[in-house]
Amino acid sequence: MIKVPAISVANERTVSATMNVSNANLLNSLSLMIMGIWGYFAVSSVTALIPVAFGIVLFICYLISSKRPDLNKLVSHIAILLTLIILLALIGMRLPTSIDSGGAGLARVLVMIVTSVLAMVFFVKSFIDARRS
Repeated sequence: MIKVPAISVANERTVSATMNVSNANLLNSLSLMIMGIWGYFAVSSVTALIPVAFGIVLFICYLISSKRPDLNKLVSHIAILLTLIILLALIGMRLPTSIDSGGAGLARVLVMIVTSVLAMVFFVKSFIDARRS
């Protein structure tokens, strides 16, 4: 019989402390940029660069929030609005087309949707926590 060691409380805190709103936004912005550039080179369509533009603006939001904490509220609201817009566009417009064609295009869209949903969850949780305090 194999015994699996339990995860200590210290490790759980470390894991949860590493993924926060800022890091979720960074992950989302990088995935939008990388997947969008990959999509552009795969299909040579300028519309594949739309997520790249959103990713760049979200990355700028990340940089501003890390350098100027006094602007966090404004930057967070801008970032959540952009994340919501790209998420709705990915789910409503791109996902049905990607499901029909399948392949790597579907994988790219799913990665962008997952990271956008993750960022949205962290943004909403952050707003709820700020409202409570």
